This record gives sequence, C-alpha cells and structure tokens, in this order.
Amino acid sequence: MLPITRHRQSPSSLKFILLMILVGLNLRPALSSLAPLLPRIEGEGELSVLTLSLLTTLPVLCLGLFAPVSPWLARRLGMERSLALGLIVLSTGLALRGFGNAPMLYLGTLLIGAAIGVLGTLLPALVKRELADSADLMTGVYTMALCLGGALGAGLSIPLANALGSWSLSLMTWTSLALTALLAWWLIMPQPVADPQFKTAHGHARALLRNPLAWQVMLLMGSQSSLAYIVFGWLPTLLVKQGYSDHEAGWLMSASIFIQLFSAIAAPWLARMSKDQRPALIATLALVGIGLLMLLLGPTTLRWPGSILLGLGQGGSFSLALTLIVLRSGNAKIAGELSALVQGGGYTLAAMGPLILGLMIDAQISIQGITWLLLTILAFAVSMALLAGRQLRLEMDAQGALITVKQQSNGQ
Repeated sequence: MLPITRHRQSPSSLKFILLMILVGLNLRPALSSLAPLLPRIEGEGELSVLTLSLLTTLPVLCLGLFAPVSPWLARRLGMERSLALGLIVLSTGLALRGFGNAPMLYLGTLLIGAAIGVLGTLLPALVKRELADSADLMTGVYTMALCLGGALGAGLSIPLANALGSWSLSLMTWTSLALTALLAWWLIMPQPVADPQFKTAHGHARALLRNPLAWQVMLLMGSQSSLAYIVFGWLPTLLVKQGYSDHEAGWLMSASIFIQLFSAIAAPWLARMSKDQRPALIATLALVGIGLLMLLLGPTTLRWPGSILLGLGQGGSFSLALTLIVLRSGNAKIAGELSALVQGGGYTLAAMGPLILGLMIDAQISIQGITWLLLTILAFAVSMALLAGRQLRLEMDAQGALITVKQQSNGQ
C-alpha cells in the first residue's frame, strides 16, 4: 500500500503541468490500443463481431456512467486521492485484459471505462483550480497529452502484438504507464482527505440539469465524442474491409490521432482570438467531415491526407469541447459539476455510436450507408456548436444560485 502523505506542499505550476500530461497520456491508450487488434482477434475466431461491438461500446458507456461519481468521490476523498484511486482501477483493468479471454476482457474494459470516466472529469476541475488564469490554454495541453496517448496506443498495438506473440500481452503492456503515473502522482501531489471546493456541490447538480447552456455543451461533447470513439473503435476495421492490411490501417489511425496533438494545442489559442468559440468549432468540425469523406469514400491516394485532416478536426473539436467546460464555469466548483454532467451525459450518448456502427458492420451495411450515419452525427454536432460556442458563462449570484451571464471577454 502506498504511504499516506501529510502536510506536503503543493507542487509548482510546472510540476503540476507535467503530472497532468503524464496522467493524460494514460486516458486513451486503453481505448485506442484495442481497435487495431480487432481484425486479428476476429480472424482468430475467438470473439464474434457482436462481442467486439460491445467491447468498443462498454468503455465509452462507462465513461458516461462513472463521470458523475467524480464529485461524490472528491467530497469524500479529495480530488487528489480520487485521482489516485482512478489510476489504481485503471492499472487493474489494463492488467486483467492481458488474460485474453472474454470474461476478463469485459471486466478489464469495464474497470478501464470507470477509471477514465473519473479521471477525465477530475482533471479539468483540477486545472481550473490550480491554473485558473490559463485554464483554457492548459486544457489544450491536457488534450494534447490525450491525443499523444491515443496515437501511441493505436500505433504500437500491432508491433507490440507481433513482438510479444500475443494481442492480449500487447494490451497488458499499458499497465506499466498507468503505474508510473500513479507513483508520480502520489509522491508529488499533496493528498488532502477532502476537497472543500466540493463540499457544497450538491446544490448545483440539479440546477445544471435545468440549464440550457449546460445541456448544449453536453450534447456537443456527446456528438463529437461519438465520432471520436467510432474512429477509436472501428476505423481500422473499416479500412481493412476496404483492402488495407491491419498494419497499414493501424498506422493510418495512429497518424490521425497523432496529428491531433497540433490542433489540440492550437485550438484554444485560436478560440481566444474570436469573440466566441463558434468559428473555431465550426472550422474543426468541417475538417472532420472532409477527412471522413476522403478516407471512407475517396480514392486510396487520399488516405493519408484524409487521415491528417480527420486528426486535425477531431483534435481541435475535442480540445474545444473540453475547453468549453472551463470557459463556461465561473469557478472550480462549477467546473467540477459541469465536467461531471458534460462528460457523464455526453459519453453516455457517445457510447451509442460505436455500438450502432458495429451492428451496421455485422449487418453488412455499405460504406456509403455508414458514411451517411457519420455525417448525420456531425451535422448535429455543428448545431450544438452554434449554441454552446456563444460567449456565456455559469456563475453564482449573491444568494448562491446558478445563473448564466454574458462574458465581456475571453479571459478567465
């Protein structure tokens, strides 16, 4: 058991940013590392297409179901200890997937989804608390870490499976990265028993459910995340069915996720240059649509440009969706509650995307039909971006009630 640390000084801003990046690196390999291996697992006949569809859906669904648990944990354990607990659960889930049989795959995937749901909800609130003056830009750095982790997971899955002689051992290797993040977090961050920022968080949860702006941010997160997790779960399979090898399909996906690094860090800066975030959101979502069309319906010569444009669009749109959580929050307490709602409800909706696409693949729906589904989801995301991107913010009035106010500038 890790020792309990008392009276430790808070780390410097630089140390906190490095810890944030290290934790962020762990939140996508668990999801992206499975997708390139799906054609190989299916080819071995160990799991059916329906079973694989559920494996791509379960972690995203758990992201949504367990994100609302984060404020509850923060009130009882403190945000720092809650995050450490999330890393312990993540490490356990990654290790269990290495057994390679269906029950352990399901149990490990459930634990992974639950852990990432908690971790992904707590980190934006911590960023808002620790780096309030630059929370939107630091969210871009955090998103960049997510994208890098996703790219590593997608790109290294097949080489690791080939080197280790087993797809299950390939999945298990990511346990080491999670344990490294856990050790660093516990040794460097103070571990207070409870977080006073969340002591009175109960009152805002119901108010957020009645707030149109909160719903608009949530639906934007859900629709753009649905496309992201369809790519995480099924893009290599779709490309293999179009004649690409599993190796090339994995690298196309990896390249798409890697290129997200650049738009993830750039998008918040671009958003600051406008009166609101709508232009940046529409631009990034347009890139997603163009990239999907080039990859799924275009000639093979467009596969790499399509992969790059898709990555630029998805990295930017995801970074902006997360940035909206801090931009629309007046303080860390509201940010924590809004993060729980946006990611909880958003990821629950997003989980339907990979499941529906898996069922469409099982029913042998044409690639054109699948593309129309993706464009429909994208159109809904655009409509929500036009609402959620407005220059508004959630604040507390003198009586402690939640209100929506118009922001005068992009500053925090």
